[in-house]
Amino acid sequence: MSNGDQTVYELVGGEATFCALADAFYARVEDDPLLRPMFPADLTAGKRAQFLFLVQFFGGPQDYSVERGHPRLRMRHAPFPIDERARQAWLNHMLAALDEVGIQEPMLSFMRDYFVRASEHMINRYDDIVNVQSDRSSR
Repeated sequence: MSNGDQTVYELVGGEATFCALADAFYARVEDDPLLRPMFPADLTAGKRAQFLFLVQFFGGPQDYSVERGHPRLRMRHAPFPIDERARQAWLNHMLAALDEVGIQEPMLSFMRDYFVRASEHMINRYDDIVNVQSDRSSR
């Protein structure tokens, strides 16, 4: 999404906004009993990687790719057990962070839609879905 020659990155306030977004998100993860164990003790590197990725994805400088290569988000997240509960927790924190930072429409809806789709794509554990289907079929 862009407005003429402006990217979402520019329209929402650039680097400062994405830094605040990563800070707000990681503050929530820090206190989340489900998600926190999936993250390293020191959140600094992860916060920086997320900041760089979001800046790049939404039209800012390409520093993420320069430093880390292609994003390959699903591959990078494969070691972590991401089920529907973890996805929803992650998404809730990211959407709350968007609200805290004060992203305005229409960029807010565009970014929210991206995070919903991206979080769905990261699911790599389907036990809860299989268990629900098994419970239904045994009735």
